[in-house]
Amino acid sequence: MAFHTATSLKNELHERGWRLTPQRETILQIFQNLPNGNHLSADDLHQVLQDQGERISLSTIYRTLKLMARMGILRELELAEGHKHYEMNQPYPHHHHHLICVRCNRTIEFKSDTVLRTGAKTAKKEGFHLLDCQLTIHALCPACKDFLPV
Repeated sequence: MAFHTATSLKNELHERGWRLTPQRETILQIFQNLPNGNHLSADDLHQVLQDQGERISLSTIYRTLKLMARMGILRELELAEGHKHYEMNQPYPHHHHHLICVRCNRTIEFKSDTVLRTGAKTAKKEGFHLLDCQLTIHALCPACKDFLPV
């Protein structure tokens, strides 16, 4: 999967009978400029857009995030806070997974070719086209494991 540009997003949307709205293009740009390792929830994205003077409703943001995740442009992540976060879905070798502390929400990204190979093999075997393969590990970080009751 290639890195998405406004043009490639426009083409994909057009193929599906949709169009590239200014709101969709703005949201894509936010994610393209997001530093590696950063993830945004719908609320985070809404705040970023408001800070930039953009007037995009929260419902439009939710619909756009879901659409871009279904298209494979964004990765939808279940992080420890209990709500979804999103990041650009980058192709191999930039594919990564997440280790999350369930107490302090510290998140570490890591790579695993084994996970990706297993996901691709399973998808192919079942006749699926792989869009994303992610492993999320919920654990306690070294600082938080000391708070476990004995």
